[in-house]
Amino acid sequence: MTESRPPTYLEKLRVVRSFLQHQLGQVEAWIADEERKAAERQRGEQTRPPAPDWLLELGLNRDAPPNMVHEGHCHMAAKRSRGISRTDALRWLAEGVPACTHCRPDSELGFLDG
Repeated sequence: MTESRPPTYLEKLRVVRSFLQHQLGQVEAWIADEERKAAERQRGEQTRPPAPDWLLELGLNRDAPPNMVHEGHCHMAAKRSRGISRTDALRWLAEGVPACTHCRPDSELGFLDG
């Protein structure tokens, strides 16, 4: 039978160094991953199209007429809204689609009823 001896202090330190090198590699990979994600977020923010100036709130189904015209920043605009041009906003108001009572796009557009 072979007698085993306990590891020396130097051998223990080498094992610890190996473990720490492995851990350092993991941390560096995590840092690289977070830097990649941050760069992607920044690219996404830079390439995001500008918010529309005017929104048309659509009806509940595709055959329903539009419900309301909003300014682009209006917090009352429903998720089923889409961006429209100033000309389209004026046209929809002229066709009788009501203006939002919170953001008042008709006032901003200079649209006078009737």
